[in-house]
Amino acid sequence: MKIIFLDRDGVINKYPGDKNYVTGLKGFRFIPKSKAAIAKLYRKGFKLIIASNQAGVGKGVFTQKALDIITAKMLKDIRKAGGDIHEVCYCTHRPQDGCFCRKPRPGMIKTAHKKYRINIKDSFFIGDTIRDVNTAKAAGCKSILVLSGKEKLSNRKNWSLEPDFVFKNLYQAVEFILKEN
Repeated sequence: MKIIFLDRDGVINKYPGDKNYVTGLKGFRFIPKSKAAIAKLYRKGFKLIIASNQAGVGKGVFTQKALDIITAKMLKDIRKAGGDIHEVCYCTHRPQDGCFCRKPRPGMIKTAHKKYRINIKDSFFIGDTIRDVNTAKAAGCKSILVLSGKEKLSNRKNWSLEPDFVFKNLYQAVEFILKEN
């Protein structure tokens, strides 16, 4: 089974800004060509798993119900575009909760690894932060940093580690993955 892990905010939808959250449907806007990128992977037989921190729920900024509504609409729109998401994993804990699933800890990826018996070394994690790169490295999969969200190339000198690959957005990352596979 070929699995690609995706962060959500800044990869699939527009990054809401530092210390801001997507709290409702109004705030959720797809990044151009992200649905097309997901559809391309899906048509090539990849299973896609979203792995995203959503601490706004744990902090009481928005409710689990609001998160569920956003997720349902996102999945519906992705299916309409010809793609599909195999599973959505959210960590709704606050940073101080110290849970195993909160990125940069690899809990969400490790759980999927056990559940689907995948070769983690053949998997990619696509995210928009160095935290996502750390998550990929901790889990043992390849890291792709996209510059469509929080992280900027101009900040490279401050990165704690280098991603395996860097692309402008999810669509470019997918083009690379499909060429390699």
